[in-house]
Amino acid sequence: MESPAEQPKVIVVMPAYNAARTLVRTYREIPSEVVDHVILVDDLSRDDTVAVAQLLNLQVVVHRQNLGYGGNQKTCYGTALAEGAEVVVMLHPDYQYDATRIPALIAPILAGDADMMLGSRFLGDPLAGGMPRWKYAANRFLTALENRAFGLQLSEYHSGYRAYSRRLLETIDYHANSDDFVFDQELVSQVVAAGFRIREIPVPTRYFTEASSVNFRRSVVYGLGTLRTLLRHRRAMRSRSGTTTGDATAAAAP
Repeated sequence: MESPAEQPKVIVVMPAYNAARTLVRTYREIPSEVVDHVILVDDLSRDDTVAVAQLLNLQVVVHRQNLGYGGNQKTCYGTALAEGAEVVVMLHPDYQYDATRIPALIAPILAGDADMMLGSRFLGDPLAGGMPRWKYAANRFLTALENRAFGLQLSEYHSGYRAYSRRLLETIDYHANSDDFVFDQELVSQVVAAGFRIREIPVPTRYFTEASSVNFRRSVVYGLGTLRTLLRHRRAMRSRSGTTTGDATAAAAP
């Protein structure tokens, strides 16, 4: 009798900064039946994030200096790939996103139907989850521009809840991206340019006092960075002979 095929290794990575008050709640919702390993990368937190992560027996990587949100993700993905991940889930440890949705998030990747997955708050009602109205409006505006630039029809691009195939992370040069928040949008631009498939599922979200949130000033910087990314993407795609911006496909997964 043939032995059952080994299941692809699924690793959750958490880019953390001052997440001590929300880490336990986030971790407890991660479904152990589908997740093989959890890695937390601490970006020089000033609270007890590292101590809490160690009590939870997580694999912990601590930066010697603050590298920023994008820099943290670079360490997350490199560490996960070194640990043998076939699917990498990026989950903020601030308890804003519902970790119980991980099985639905990774299912299209495991089935070979997607290379990148987004957990979208906008397939539901983000305002009911406490999203400030100015964030809602800014997200809608940027997403409309991104759909036009990327040739896709996604409901949002600004989620902190994502999953990637190993092949995608080994193909794109995410190390070339910003160390700041715009890293996420630069990565999407690379994914689209490389022709990888992006899908999304609905996820609820939670805004509350302890949850991390980018303030208005940083949001403006992030928005301007996103616009610059879109301009660079359009120029790069136009310069490609016989290539259009619609190389990737997008769909909503059930």
